[in-house]
Amino acid sequence: MRLYCTALTAAAVLAVVGTASAQAQLARPVPVAGDAVFGIYLRGTQVGREQVTLARTASGWIITSTGATGAPFDFAVTRFEMKYGPDWQPLEMKLEARSRNAPVTLATSFGMTTAINEITQAGRTVAKEDQISAGAIVMPNNVFASYEALAARLSIAVVGAELPLYVIPQAEVKATVRSMTEQTLSGPAGTVPTRRFELTIANPGAALDVVVVIDDKLRLVRFEIPSAGIVVAREDAASVATRAQTTRNPTDADVTIPANGFTLAGTMTTPPSVAGRLRQPAVILVGGRTPVDRDEVIDGVPVFAHLAKQLADAGVLVLRYDRRGGGQSGGRTESATIGDYADDISAAVRWLSKRDDVDKQRIVVAGRADGGASALIAAARDNGIDGVVTLDASGSPGADLILQQQLRVLDGLKLSPAERQARIDLQKKIQAAVALGTGWEGVPDVMRRQADTPWFKSVLTYEPAQILPKVKQPILIIQGDLDPYVPPAEAERLAELARARKKAPPTEVVHVTDADHKLASPKIAAAIAEWIKKLG
Repeated sequence: MRLYCTALTAAAVLAVVGTASAQAQLARPVPVAGDAVFGIYLRGTQVGREQVTLARTASGWIITSTGATGAPFDFAVTRFEMKYGPDWQPLEMKLEARSRNAPVTLATSFGMTTAINEITQAGRTVAKEDQISAGAIVMPNNVFASYEALAARLSIAVVGAELPLYVIPQAEVKATVRSMTEQTLSGPAGTVPTRRFELTIANPGAALDVVVVIDDKLRLVRFEIPSAGIVVAREDAASVATRAQTTRNPTDADVTIPANGFTLAGTMTTPPSVAGRLRQPAVILVGGRTPVDRDEVIDGVPVFAHLAKQLADAGVLVLRYDRRGGGQSGGRTESATIGDYADDISAAVRWLSKRDDVDKQRIVVAGRADGGASALIAAARDNGIDGVVTLDASGSPGADLILQQQLRVLDGLKLSPAERQARIDLQKKIQAAVALGTGWEGVPDVMRRQADTPWFKSVLTYEPAQILPKVKQPILIIQGDLDPYVPPAEAERLAELARARKKAPPTEVVHVTDADHKLASPKIAAAIAEWIKKLG
């Protein structure tokens, strides 16, 4: 039987949360009833909108919505109604929609551990019965109103918890709560306390990481799939003037930086005392593609906010900013490359060099992951940069690193040798097609839409061996040896290229044996601060 869901979310979005053991008594979170409007964004461009109502009745909860999303989703919700009991046990669902302009209806009734579906598509009605967990969260593909139930259930979840999601009418999958971070949304209308949950979803093909943000009324604020560039954001929290603030250092100050036709929004962290020095060295922290916020929140840890404080305590001025098109920064993400992000670094360098408290002979750029590639590109172009620090950056060509990462994912799956080789061949085919612009025959459309972007092409075609000879500044290479995405050998490859430069300036390598991709070790700030002293 062909299921109705054929849009992008069928492959990426709504294999979202997972099964847990049956519960004798579900907890009863009580969100605040009311209306909400969500914008649906793909790689920074709004592609849809959905109007949502959550109502409380004597018999439980009712979620309703209407809305439409354009290509590549091509899905319009004419009527959605989902009923839950007071304890969030699913009772009944009705959906009337158009998928790629074809009418679709779905009616589902629920027992304690069963779901009976009637699906009508192309004038044909079929029935399907599934076994589900008690209290499963019901989520039809492309209907984002259903995430309100997920928000309510997350409000009482703890780190490590598993939640059941029934991706109706397909199957039930698992999600584990990986982290929870308290945030404050700050904007023109004031502040809103929120909680940011990072989930890992055990999809049949590969695990998927998603982010869910809920407010103090236990309502959905934001849902993200960073790897696919998908964001669903409540309109009152989607303004560029609104920022999620996870932590605030005592000497933080918000700043704006003129860039190429837009502004970057950032935070400057200053040392608690100048210790008699008028001008101080400065470090610009540059994050990877995800997350886009200036604090670089990873698994609930605001990596850059902590690093900024540690460096400031060591006497260094620190600037961090929201990546272009993210947070409160302007610009667009759908056309941006790692070279464009290097231009933003240069804009930050120019801004810093005009400050009276900055030592213009010691302006350093520190880039994490592919932010390290942007930092090296910027240094090759900009003599205003006096030193480069890379944090878990690659020394291999981008295409090689991406393939290595995919191979590690496959190693964790139970695949036959033939299945594994087929996926490797497909990955190679996709990478070649992205780089060359041709050869997409046989690649599923959903995979092409996800991969065929300027940013991914720039990563695949990035060649450190071509960039390093143009970098004339000293380089400090810092590697978290427990990083599962960039292995320690990459630091040595990068160092080899750096030391091969003509009239090579100093290159140092620091392996932090107890640090993973979160880089949550005070040894990192200490190494950077000590290295900066040598620049003077």
